Amino acid sequence: MKLFTPGRLGPVELRNRTIRSAAFEGMGRDNGPTEMLRDYHFSVADGGVGMTTLAYAGVCRSALSFDTQLWLRPEIVGPLREITDGIHARGAKASIQIGHCGNMTHRKTAGGTPVGASTGFNLYSPTWARGLRKDEIRSIAKDFGDAVRTARDAGFDCVEVHAGHGYLISQFLSPYTNRRRDEYGGPLSNRMKFMNMCLEECLKAAGSDMGVIVKTNMRDGFKGGLEIDDCLTVAREIERAGVHGIVLSGGFVSKAPMYVMRGEMPIYSMTYYMKQLWLRYGVRLAGGMMIPKEPYRDLYFLDDARIFRRELSLPLIYVGGVVGRETADRVLDDEGFDFVQMGRALLNEPDMVNRMRDDEKHKCGCDHVNYCIARMYSREMACHKHCAGELPEKIRREIEKIKSRQQ
Repeated sequence: MKLFTPGRLGPVELRNRTIRSAAFEGMGRDNGPTEMLRDYHFSVADGGVGMTTLAYAGVCRSALSFDTQLWLRPEIVGPLREITDGIHARGAKASIQIGHCGNMTHRKTAGGTPVGASTGFNLYSPTWARGLRKDEIRSIAKDFGDAVRTARDAGFDCVEVHAGHGYLISQFLSPYTNRRRDEYGGPLSNRMKFMNMCLEECLKAAGSDMGVIVKTNMRDGFKGGLEIDDCLTVAREIERAGVHGIVLSGGFVSKAPMYVMRGEMPIYSMTYYMKQLWLRYGVRLAGGMMIPKEPYRDLYFLDDARIFRRELSLPLIYVGGVVGRETADRVLDDEGFDFVQMGRALLNEPDMVNRMRDDEKHKCGCDHVNYCIARMYSREMACHKHCAGELPEKIRREIEKIKSRQQ
């Protein structure tokens, strides 16, 4: 039974094999941390997790999609250090996910026209983005290294580089979003160059005492995106770079968003918190077509992840439908993965790890109706079970309808 044994990610030793995944909390303010963000990660650390991950920190101004998203810069080192010190005092390690939202950003938050691998309109943002110039590509890669140095100053033990889900590195990797005709486009070997530049800068900045892990796709999740063979090539390249672990995920926020999390998006709940009326009613009208549901099942990424486990030798972190002791033990003991990440489960039960330690049959109470996902880009991420008394009747009815369709 590996779950409650120590495990290593390069220079970082965790007290057990559990990691709070980098699910966007939406708990920042003015692109900096808040007491709410601090208290949530303290609760997860108190709850027994091996390492908790703050998400999703932009490496520069042009990386930002939301005011509630962290911008990893020297001005917020002090309040971040309060968070990492508190996490360490509770026996857990602290990680932060770093990345660039690319064509998922907005002019107001990014400080200018959004940028991406190629020029085009992103309906899901919605925004027009221009393709990056070569000098900008090199500059952003250096921003990744600077973000790691800032994370070190803030007391983080590890950084997680986001190379999946259709954000900027993923936009370079995927033929769907990369239509460049220079040395950064065309064959996959060229499309991996930006990722390699970012990883080189991150590893150089991390030195010998910080962990560097990478979240990458096993599939983009739609026709015309990366499939498993190409994603294996990407994963082998990440391993060759010398990182300390890979988080195996999938999906593309601007084409297959529910492939990442599975289940159904509660459209009314999502739009209820939107401030722009045109966007609210536009999503209500077309949201069902834009965000098609993907059937949920426990361990929904496991079939693909097994293939990567056979082909790679570095530590692999499984994420996707780990909901209790039985599923965690299966991933670690039967399937040979090194760590498990959990997101929605630890929102539903911040003390889930301690509960699994005390009860070998424990399973969290998350029912995967995705209310937490629906509101996290307009308000803080929250489980509907924790705020049932404040939910409008229409949202409660929508949640019940989704639950009935899942049965």
